[in-house]
Amino acid sequence: MNKYKLLTPGPLTTTETVKEAMLTDHCTWDDDYKTITQSIRKKLIKIANVSEENYTAVLLQGSGTYGVESVLTSSVGNGKVLLITNGAYGKRMVQICEYAEISYLEYNEGYAEIPSSEKVEEILNSNGDITHIAMVHCETTSGILNNIESIAYTAKAYNKTFIVDAMSSFGGIEIPVEELGIDFIISSANKCIQGVPGFTFVIAKRDSLEKTKGNCHSLSLDLYAQFEEMEKDGKWRFTSPTHTVLAFAKALDELEEEGGVKAREKRYTENNHRLTENMQALGFKTYVAREYQSPIITSFLYPENKNFDFKEMYDYIKENGYAIYPGKVTDIDTFRIGNIGEIYLEDIERITEIFKNFLALKNTGGNIR
Repeated sequence: MNKYKLLTPGPLTTTETVKEAMLTDHCTWDDDYKTITQSIRKKLIKIANVSEENYTAVLLQGSGTYGVESVLTSSVGNGKVLLITNGAYGKRMVQICEYAEISYLEYNEGYAEIPSSEKVEEILNSNGDITHIAMVHCETTSGILNNIESIAYTAKAYNKTFIVDAMSSFGGIEIPVEELGIDFIISSANKCIQGVPGFTFVIAKRDSLEKTKGNCHSLSLDLYAQFEEMEKDGKWRFTSPTHTVLAFAKALDELEEEGGVKAREKRYTENNHRLTENMQALGFKTYVAREYQSPIITSFLYPENKNFDFKEMYDYIKENGYAIYPGKVTDIDTFRIGNIGEIYLEDIERITEIFKNFLALKNTGGNIR
């Protein structure tokens, strides 16, 4: 039984049945286990709205950042990537390129601003050596949902390889991957599909993946080598997180039972709207404009109250059964509340009641403890 529920962008609160799936031990070489791996790959292809003829799914040990690093180090090669950034996870791609000595150009916007496809066009027209474009879909630094559609069409028009970090959106927001012509889209087991941490996955266009062969200078992050081994019979090249894989297989079943991505997106959106309305009624303002707000996580500005102390509030909320995202990452004082995972409207009502009680205690000088 959970001590408290997580209101974060992942790892997140999972169902008891997903947790129970991890009680079984599996050998990585076992045929039954390899069958599970292949089933997961097929289901991810379906969620991505792509055809098996043109796309494939590759699973990789590690966090979501491992997946992003695998794609960048495997695909760019001697080319140059335009990194579109407006938050910490876009900046992480910059770090990856610097560590791996990948040629890149950064186009940066503010944390609450949407990147412009017109600006991307200008950059492409001025920099003919750019071969790839990479960006984050839902930037959980702020909760902003970037317009990947307009950038995808620009990438296609200029014949650039398009890479999308959909870590916190895949499985929770409908993404027509094949229609948009996305070459590589990356996510993680512990996000909107509602599994647990342990592996990342890449949905890759087959012809774009083929071009990565021999590019990667890392053994464990070689995307093509992982695909090649997995394509044979579902075996991972190196030891896989078996319990995480079993939990993910169960989580995929539960996503389907809920009604698929559309139904999950509806629940997340309802969570977000109710949370925003309730928090605004308590005097909290959102950081991101409504038209750019994702249904994944919401950033709220610190209240204009000299008595406000984030850590004190965080501890109070945790003592009352929930954990929100600790600390700020935006350029101004904000805190974040996730809307995803095994979270429903009753949880949203409960968390805002906890906020209300906290503020009342602060205003009356009562004992928080």
